[in-house]
Amino acid sequence: MPLDAVFRDHWGRVLATLAGTLGDLELAEDAAAEAFAVAAERWPRDGEPANPVGWLVTTARNRAIDQLRRRQVLTAKTALLARDLATGAQPPAEAEADVDDTAVIPDERLELIFACCHPALGLEAQVALTLRTLGGLSTEEIALAFLLPVETTSKRLTRAKRKIRDARIPLAVPPDDQLPDRLAAVLAVVYLIFNQGWGGGRVDLAAEAIRLGRALAGLRPDEPEVLALLALMLLHDARTAARFRDGQVVPLDEQDRAQWDAAQIDEGRALLARAMARPRPGPYLLQAAIADLHLQQPRDWRQIAALYEALARLTGSPVVEMNRAVAVAELDGPAAGLAILDRLDLEHYRYFHSTRASLLRRAGRHGEAHRAYQRALDLAQTEAEQRFLHDRLAETAP
Repeated sequence: MPLDAVFRDHWGRVLATLAGTLGDLELAEDAAAEAFAVAAERWPRDGEPANPVGWLVTTARNRAIDQLRRRQVLTAKTALLARDLATGAQPPAEAEADVDDTAVIPDERLELIFACCHPALGLEAQVALTLRTLGGLSTEEIALAFLLPVETTSKRLTRAKRKIRDARIPLAVPPDDQLPDRLAAVLAVVYLIFNQGWGGGRVDLAAEAIRLGRALAGLRPDEPEVLALLALMLLHDARTAARFRDGQVVPLDEQDRAQWDAAQIDEGRALLARAMARPRPGPYLLQAAIADLHLQQPRDWRQIAALYEALARLTGSPVVEMNRAVAVAELDGPAAGLAILDRLDLEHYRYFHSTRASLLRRAGRHGEAHRAYQRALDLAQTEAEQRFLHDRLAETAP
């Protein structure tokens, strides 16, 4: 497996294992980064080890021990880390930690995400830190997601990691009495990770978010919003194989439904039904219900618009209003949808401009549509989106 694929697949797991052992997120990240750098140097020459995750964890532990020794602090922690190396049976760089490469999801990753979502950290820091630690996104990628300068994002990440260390925030799933307060932030972050994968071309992130969603559902099997979030992600992800053709995005109405994952859709709908049978419907339940309606033929646009209206009241999100505009346009024509869009401040959101361009085109305002497609292209993040928008630009050219 190429090293970049190993990084995408295993960064979160390696870091979570180290953070649980060290209790210091910043030290764990430094050690993990060094281990991947060593792998980049050695694996092309010596070949990939039989247990790449174990190799990376062990190499990172060795680097952490070196750092701790250099600092001449945390003697007890150094001894704890060195215990498994005391026999000297293998050279440190070749020894492999006992990490099961087939485990569905180790507890360490859940513990890490709850630590990242501690209420002592601001929401932006929670999201950025989770994207960095579990998602393995670079500082540059996170800055792009937040539309912030790289330097600002770097400082935010550094402050968050040091706050976890200095405040001794535990890397653990909180007790039941604290779980509800922390859960909302965790769900928001998991969904943002999924969207970063779904919309940004990082399929591995979407899969990681679904794995986290399954783990959360196991932790809180009677929480409707947990079930609804997992349902929402499964219903979206079921269309992955049909979303692209010849390297270009395929709109929902043009997708080959035979390529949709029927078993995953059934699982998502079953979870949605379980969530709907419980009280306290929330934003994820409404979104999952909308996602399910979008998979049905013909689509019930009136019900979709009503659910978006309820979701907009609940969240106050301009992105929700943008999606409601699409449903309203299906019911009352593109002018009605554009009237909603023109009230929104989403200048830096690429899907706003592509949505507006589509409605302008349907309204026969091709010059304006062309300019809106150009703005969407300026903000597009993946080649597949860029190819799609290039075609639309050609179709609306003066």
